[in-house]
Amino acid sequence: MKTEDYSILLVDDEPDILEFLGYNLRKEGYNVHTAENGKEAIEKASKLLPHLIILDVMMPKMDGIETCTEIKRNPKLANTLIVFLTARGEDYSQLAGFEAGADDYITKPIKPKIITSRVKALLRRYKDDDSPKNSVELKDIIIDREKYVVIKDGNEIILPRKEFELLLMLCSKPNKVFTRSEIFTNVWGDDVIVGDRTIDVHIRKIREKIGIENLKTIKGVGYKYEE
Repeated sequence: MKTEDYSILLVDDEPDILEFLGYNLRKEGYNVHTAENGKEAIEKASKLLPHLIILDVMMPKMDGIETCTEIKRNPKLANTLIVFLTARGEDYSQLAGFEAGADDYITKPIKPKIITSRVKALLRRYKDDDSPKNSVELKDIIIDREKYVVIKDGNEIILPRKEFELLLMLCSKPNKVFTRSEIFTNVWGDDVIVGDRTIDVHIRKIREKIGIENLKTIKGVGYKYEE
């Protein structure tokens, strides 16, 4: 896909930031849309189905966390990537963002080279989806890579993109222990910086949603799917 094939929705209550981000991303060729609050973002996202949403955490009326949670409830937006904009040092916002289903975060003040580099790294995952991959079938679940759904007991479960990729990675090689470093590299990529608790949060949410006990924590090493 070319850059003009990707649509990005920018959400911030500060017009200057929307203009700044929009200018730099349009310069790279991306198809950019904007929203000034969470409610408008939800409405536009449901119509546009953007590939990526860049979302400010601190907004009046409906903050970024609430907005992200609502967006992720829409099955049509399950594969949409979400990046949070946070003030430097807001660790609680970053953790809450990952809990809500965010894929990454960028701290303010925003630097053009960092934002464009991070966006390219994130959108690169859509290119990886162009080649067909087989589903993973285990004794209690089926992970359909083409449809991006998990099937358990005949019920389809849609996970946020990162949770799905993490589950797929662990289940693709049952009983293999994936180190935290391997997981970061394969699921988030070398160009994305995430907090130490990110994997733990995603594993916990997968366990809650899928209801499987096979995802085992190997203390001090990483995780595995145990048959």
